[in-house]
Amino acid sequence: MIAVLTGDIIQSTERNKDHWLPALKAVLASQGAPAADWEIYRGDEFQLRLKQPENAVTAAFRIKAHLKAVADTDIRIAIGFGPPEGSPKNGISITESNGPAFVHSGRKLDEIKKDRVNLAIASAHPEFDREINLMLQWVLLTADNWTTVSAEIVDFFLENPQLSQNDMAQRLKIQQSAISQRLKRASFDLLWESLLYFTDKIQHL
Repeated sequence: MIAVLTGDIIQSTERNKDHWLPALKAVLASQGAPAADWEIYRGDEFQLRLKQPENAVTAAFRIKAHLKAVADTDIRIAIGFGPPEGSPKNGISITESNGPAFVHSGRKLDEIKKDRVNLAIASAHPEFDREINLMLQWVLLTADNWTTVSAEIVDFFLENPQLSQNDMAQRLKIQQSAISQRLKRASFDLLWESLLYFTDKIQHL
């Protein structure tokens, strides 16, 4: 099974592309190789293919946090799950790929655009989708309202999950108490526990 993330920048025409495009490229590059694993197209849309589908929801929140932190920009993402699209030739670009995960992801993005939802998943298992999407809506009540400061600390922790709060404070050159306060405002404990739950559920899908 693979996961495909299809996303677009919300209100991209009102945002400075020189701010959000480098941020989007940087965070996608942390997830895989350009063309082979991800591609930006139509100006403000992207697709990212993950061979480890259990990481898909975490990757989506990392992208969301990074865009908000660096460019004060919101993004909409649909995650599709499905079997690999066969055995493509080496070097095939992601826009030439196809398969159930791509179909699920693309169709779900169209759906959530209409519903004004910023993150959802789709697979061949309706009950699984319903459960995960319901939980995602609760997490998004906070995540959709992150300030740039909250998003920055979330982005940093998701990029460096092995570091302690003290380590983070030293790297960011702020007090550990400030780290704790920022994490609390971002409801990071809820996000982290949810991501662990999503990872486990997807591994057993």
